[in-house]
Amino acid sequence: MANRQQYIRNFAIIAHIDHGKSTLADRIMEMTSTVSDRESSAQQLDDLAVEKAHGVTVKSKAVRNYYTDANGDEYQFNLIDTPGHVDFNYEVSRSLSATDGVLLVVDATKGVQAQTVANFRLAKEANLTIIPIVNKIDNNMADVDGTINQILDLDADFADQEILKISAKSGLGVDKVLEAIRDRIPAPRGDDHAPLKALVFDSKFDPYKGVVAQVRIFDGQLTSQTSQLFFANQLSATNKEIGIFAPEMLTLSTLSAGDVGYVVTGVKDSNAIKIGDTITNANHPTQEALPGYQAVEPMVYAGLYPKNSDYKDLKIAIEKLALNDAAFQYEPEQSEALGMGFRGGFLGIFHLQIIRERLLAEFGLEVLTTMPNSTFKLTLKNQDEPLYVENPIQFPDWSKIAQIEEPYVHAKMTLPNEMLNDIMRLAEGRRGTLEDLDTLGSMVVATYLMPISEIAYDFFNELKSVSHGFATLSTEVAEYDYSDLVKLEIAIDYANIDALTLITHRLKAERIAQNMVIKLRDLVPRKLQVMPVQAIVEGRVIARENIPPLRKVAAKGSTVSKKQQQLRRSGQAKSNIELPQAVFDALLDLG
Repeated sequence: MANRQQYIRNFAIIAHIDHGKSTLADRIMEMTSTVSDRESSAQQLDDLAVEKAHGVTVKSKAVRNYYTDANGDEYQFNLIDTPGHVDFNYEVSRSLSATDGVLLVVDATKGVQAQTVANFRLAKEANLTIIPIVNKIDNNMADVDGTINQILDLDADFADQEILKISAKSGLGVDKVLEAIRDRIPAPRGDDHAPLKALVFDSKFDPYKGVVAQVRIFDGQLTSQTSQLFFANQLSATNKEIGIFAPEMLTLSTLSAGDVGYVVTGVKDSNAIKIGDTITNANHPTQEALPGYQAVEPMVYAGLYPKNSDYKDLKIAIEKLALNDAAFQYEPEQSEALGMGFRGGFLGIFHLQIIRERLLAEFGLEVLTTMPNSTFKLTLKNQDEPLYVENPIQFPDWSKIAQIEEPYVHAKMTLPNEMLNDIMRLAEGRRGTLEDLDTLGSMVVATYLMPISEIAYDFFNELKSVSHGFATLSTEVAEYDYSDLVKLEIAIDYANIDALTLITHRLKAERIAQNMVIKLRDLVPRKLQVMPVQAIVEGRVIARENIPPLRKVAAKGSTVSKKQQQLRRSGQAKSNIELPQAVFDALLDLG
């Protein structure tokens, strides 16, 4: 059966965002007649509305293509599409673990950019065969020779092989890409007769079929009606259907070693199957699982609340999204100001934005999103065990806290040499400490130790702005470390608004508080009476503004009842203020 595997190639396409990765995937599918002219559309594999809207790939996809060479031999090309945005690096690493080689696409008009370098490193670390490709060579702005030199700077080994020159848009040179996939990417080397060993590299939830897992078969055979065992939870189930994406789901009777396809697991519990799990035969199991993936750690937490009190609908939508996105984590949460909702864990602000847009596009749900934050480690007085808090509302009173530590990351920024000074200023302004400075071809790799809270808001956008889109950011979790942090609370009309509570550095607290109360004064809906907005740190008001009334009160004296005045004085006033999303959006700029 080894002969069959000689005609299989499993590969991915990696590139910086907008370098033509999805366009090349479209051309490969057209030239292998995977899709007809009638069925074809731009960004064929980007079927989420948010993917087409942002021009980025968010979810990895797998599709089987059949390529017939000049000798009449038919090959099975399994293309696994990968995202390009830094927030979705985990999707890239997952896709690469199911492949044997990659196409590294570089835009001739822009050259090697930061995410090119980051993705190249991922492929190198996974010991994959890398085929370098220069795209958009027919563009008037193309600098083909300069781009080739930058690719050679990445890895001197590229000099020993042909660097392909193509135009994915017109199809020029794509036939050479198909030949290179056949000739350079190694065939899989699985054993059809060994116990079944299949890697789950993605999954989605179908309301009728249950969990549909995307798998790469490393050893053995998977048939429909196989009694399968999932290693992570020791869960047994009989699959209902297996097949491939071509690019639509196509049912088959058997998937063998080297194949990439899908399994309708028959499991209805959306949390039962983990991404990175190993599937084996329950009757003849393999002795050890595949390495799988490092568990994804959320970098940013934020509250998600239904705008129109449809909590049940939001609950169902979030459960379905969580299955389709292994990095999105959530738990129920209740806020006095916003009611029942969820606290979500995200990879970054762009990931949070994508989740919000998917909730609206796929489920018709508008959500209110609170200020993002990270997890904090508290040491309390007279208590040895540390307390981990994700939600600022749950912080104990400041008088009980001995020390606050926050999580740090090693932030690796890849950028052109001439932009180093600007990037260093930006990083040091966000409490970053330089750890390492390295050169890679024409690029510089600066590694800073930075608090997650400093990169959680708009750091990535600022990095792109300062570097004119040329820099990229990849992060690696570091340890917790001491920071002089304070809890900043907001009271409107003397009632604490828990959804606006945030944790910030003491040196920044006064500036942020002053900006917050000014923005709230302008954005919070007015009432008949004047409403004070106060920013409170450690029991002390450090900033205050008044929200003016809807109209001037004609009669003298207060319009507030005596009971309300008493509640205000005792700090027991309840909030009945509705906060529009514009409030939370405006506060995101304050980091």
